Amino acid sequence: MELHLNRVDYIQVGVTSQKTMRLLPALGKKATQKVAIADHDGILTCFGMKKGEAVPVFKTLPGQKIARMDLGGAAGTPQEKIFVCSGSQVRGFTKKGKQFLTFEANLTENVNAMHVSGADLFVCASYIYNHYCDCKDQDYYLSGDKINDITCLSSENLSRLVPVLACQDRVLRVLQGSELAYDIEVPGPPSVLELYNRDIGEEVLYGTTDGKIGLVQIGEDSAVTKWEIDNDKTKGGILCIDTYDIVGDGVNDILVGRDDGTVEVYGFDSTNEPALRFDHVLSESVTSIQGGCVGKESYDEVLTATYTGWVTGLTTEPQKAEAGPGDEVKMSKETQSKVEGLRAELEQLQVKVLQGREQYQQTSQSSTAVSAVPVFSVNDKFTLCQDDASYSLTLEVQTAIDNVLLQSDVPIDLLDVDRNSAVVSFSECDSEQPNGNFLLATYRCQANITRLELKVRSIEGQYGTLQAYITPRLQPKTCQVRQYQIKPLSLHQRTHSIDQDRPMNRLNLVGQFSFAEIHSWVVFCLPEVPEKTPARDSITFYFHNTFLGTQLEATYCKGEGYFKSDNISTISILSDVLSKEATKRKINLNISYDINDDSVSHTLKMIHPKLEYQLLLARKVQLIDALKELQVHEGNADFLIPEYRNILDESANLLEEYKKQPAHLERLYGMITDLFIDKFKFKGQNVKTKVSSLLEILNNYDLNSLLEFFQ
Repeated sequence: MELHLNRVDYIQVGVTSQKTMRLLPALGKKATQKVAIADHDGILTCFGMKKGEAVPVFKTLPGQKIARMDLGGAAGTPQEKIFVCSGSQVRGFTKKGKQFLTFEANLTENVNAMHVSGADLFVCASYIYNHYCDCKDQDYYLSGDKINDITCLSSENLSRLVPVLACQDRVLRVLQGSELAYDIEVPGPPSVLELYNRDIGEEVLYGTTDGKIGLVQIGEDSAVTKWEIDNDKTKGGILCIDTYDIVGDGVNDILVGRDDGTVEVYGFDSTNEPALRFDHVLSESVTSIQGGCVGKESYDEVLTATYTGWVTGLTTEPQKAEAGPGDEVKMSKETQSKVEGLRAELEQLQVKVLQGREQYQQTSQSSTAVSAVPVFSVNDKFTLCQDDASYSLTLEVQTAIDNVLLQSDVPIDLLDVDRNSAVVSFSECDSEQPNGNFLLATYRCQANITRLELKVRSIEGQYGTLQAYITPRLQPKTCQVRQYQIKPLSLHQRTHSIDQDRPMNRLNLVGQFSFAEIHSWVVFCLPEVPEKTPARDSITFYFHNTFLGTQLEATYCKGEGYFKSDNISTISILSDVLSKEATKRKINLNISYDINDDSVSHTLKMIHPKLEYQLLLARKVQLIDALKELQVHEGNADFLIPEYRNILDESANLLEEYKKQPAHLERLYGMITDLFIDKFKFKGQNVKTKVSSLLEILNNYDLNSLLEFFQ
């Protein structure tokens, strides 16, 4: 069943956070609904539509940035009371805009997630969960990793309220009172939770930062995963989810908003599996999504709010057909007055801009002039992508971007991004200098681009800082700098378990260090480790390398640390960095190793398929030009053997893939060279003089001769 929706823009407010727009319940079955939206200026706006115009119902005064919004009300009544949280405070408003609640949660950190259910209020700061009933403290829980979202199940089948936390370490934590009942592993860091059916909810939808969606049925002591949707097309991460029957088949559809601006509607087929029915791309990230009826009664729509505060509807209402060249355009009086009103407003704004410019010129040239830097907000995300072992850097600004300068003091590769229309230019770098640059690149943006997506790939063992200098199209010119740490083991990703049967190398540390100190060293070395020191005596983390598939286990406590990996290079990098960090703090470390020679051939066999594929790709790409020349010379390619004809047919795809993976072969060669040097380093031998012989073997690659060379 095809779904056709047409775009309508309603109003623009300030910059918005995730889940800060809600539709108030309708008064009649097909009546239009009011929209409540809150922004970073601290303003809560409620509006409705009259004669195609957005008419405000109420608007609060500016204040502290509003981070979340939820609707509530007494059980069994319409959920039309609006709750917003800013800082550590929760406020409640009626649908007319009268404030009836100011509640101080007494948290040291800002509230970043909230759920309201009857008299129960659930709030979360970074690691802390609190449950209040009638504003009285009930339960408290300290999470092992950052909390991104919360929801709560209450149904007749459950004897109690069941809060569910979405945590950064790829886990949904299900609570019972102040205790953890159990946890559920999910395929990515969950960023958003939504009840599939609010009235009889036992099923929870989750969306992850790497763009996956799933449905979990949650009981009091166990859970069942119903389905998962993979992110095969590498779209953006999920920021918001809602359920609403937009297709009109009596089954709730799933509405999804992503951080690359994609809006999706998933319906259900006869086998109860979700299928994509509709998608539309907006130019900026979608922070909130709701299904309902806003623009015109009886016409359902998907309502979205974007990062810069645009409220946009995708409505089922058919748009008027456009007039052809010979047709007379007949405009209704309503539309005519609307167009005239917009023209008059535009003229007024142009006059205001001219007056403002003149005023600025005069004040800037006066003797008492004070320089004022315009403030703008940046929404940035630096995340490791599991599929291609690269980092995705997303920069979103509330106004159009003029240019972005990237500077790095570590070697990194820039990868192509299809969605990126900015023009990139590179500057020469002098990496030999102390504090020298390895990368200087400028992205010049086309007009009105507010969001830029870049991809970089780092080299493990080389660590430092990547900086982005963001300049928007603002007068006077201004720039913001954002910094991103490239960690020593940057391509490792947290996982829940590892294969214990692999041949493992061990690194053991003993010394006079505290639990907090060794935790801070692990945070420095590895991504996706919570900044906060765990509230236990010891901790174990598991990781896998997204590029090679090797693994790492880290167990440590006060005075002791144990690290196991099937890759000698990982152990070597850890050993170097940890001893350097300990030396900085004048701590003596007793370091011991247990090296397993079998792990080297195991790692080489893991590299083998990747290396073989890249060598074959490089060989095919080298042949393309010669084959094309032969084809032109002979008039056709029929005389070529099938293998060569196939290369010609696939030439466009092969070149594109080769272009997308710059320095892929060099990187694999580098890993094998490091492995060779590290193997003998632990035996006390320096084999750097033999590297040229190793490269010769790699140029005429054969796995068996490589394994023999390593022996």
